[in-house]
Amino acid sequence: MSTVVQTPAAPVLRPESWLPAPPALVAGDRLSRAEFERRYEAMPQIKKAELIEGVVYMPSPILVDHGEAQGTIVGWLMIFGASTPGVQYAGNASVRLDLDNEVQPDALLRLHTRAGGQSRINKKRLIDGAPELVIEIALSSASYDLHDKLKVYRRNGVQEYLVWRVLDGAIDWFALEEGEYRPLPAEEGVIRSRVFPGLWLAADALLQGDLAATLAALHKGLQSAEHAAFVAQLAAAMA
Repeated sequence: MSTVVQTPAAPVLRPESWLPAPPALVAGDRLSRAEFERRYEAMPQIKKAELIEGVVYMPSPILVDHGEAQGTIVGWLMIFGASTPGVQYAGNASVRLDLDNEVQPDALLRLHTRAGGQSRINKKRLIDGAPELVIEIALSSASYDLHDKLKVYRRNGVQEYLVWRVLDGAIDWFALEEGEYRPLPAEEGVIRSRVFPGLWLAADALLQGDLAATLAALHKGLQSAEHAAFVAQLAAAMA
């Protein structure tokens, strides 16, 4: 009686398994956007990394002050978005601005493409192009948010840029005018967006931690005639 010896089947190797793992993403590296994305995607343990003018930036551990401020801003945007069709808010979403810059702002608000927005969602579920409003939480005026990133956002056509300087106790809200960022004025302590009518921010109240007054100002903006007209315009565009 003969014995049949079965040879184990050879493992099937996928083409990508032949390739070496990409190098680690390191702050200060100078990379193309494609190489930045390749290394970032291979390191899922990293929650935030940005490419600014071809240089990799990776923030240090987030302070609770930053986290609390970011949560407040995202909640403020969420309330506006819930009452405004045709807009999308997000926090920490990757935005591909150009071949040398891929950022991950603390918060953003964009118009849907059908509503005339200048950005779009690509197949990877990343944002291509400049959102209309970008918000960053910075510790102080020394942050790169008010220097290198500001220049990048301005050059790529981000229409409004808001920076909350937590340790300085200040808020800067800029609007793009003739290729330059100029501060939006505060009327009775309230700053009003020009791109998103009805998006009102009681800056002084926010800095003092008075969230009730902050939300009251926003709700007043949502009840304004300009917001009603904006909603009607967006609804017609999205129909």
